[in-house]
Amino acid sequence: MMRTIWWDMDGTIANLYAVEDWLPKLRAEDTTPYEEAEVLWNMSQLARLMNQVQQLGYRLGIISWTSKGGSESYNDAVAEAKLSWLKLHLHSVNFDEIHIVSYGIPKQLFMETDDDILFDDELKNREDWEGEAFEPEMMIKVLKALIGKEW
Repeated sequence: MMRTIWWDMDGTIANLYAVEDWLPKLRAEDTTPYEEAEVLWNMSQLARLMNQVQQLGYRLGIISWTSKGGSESYNDAVAEAKLSWLKLHLHSVNFDEIHIVSYGIPKQLFMETDDDILFDDELKNREDWEGEAFEPEMMIKVLKALIGKEW
């Protein structure tokens, strides 16, 4: 089995928490914060690095949660909004797997090898991950190291 690099979305690649009134909107089951979230990175550079590591044999994946306490229909709408966000901002990346799952599902359940990598802004997710896990700030450095450009 090939090693997979996983990305969280909210707070890792999508700036959900900078959307005005994001929390009241989520509690009101409004999907606009997921749709309006700005990017946290230079997405052209990130996509280029993602494609380069994929060409080296790494698999690429997304593991992202729906809204805490959301109804089933709202969570379905959140999943659609997140997929649209990915298509808009990382359209040149062909992810091998995308999991938009209920809030709180342990992300390590999606690990495929002990060497899988996770980028996630939430400390608990990184601590529970059984492979290598990094804060989002390390993303570019780690990807460059994997393709042999620098550390």
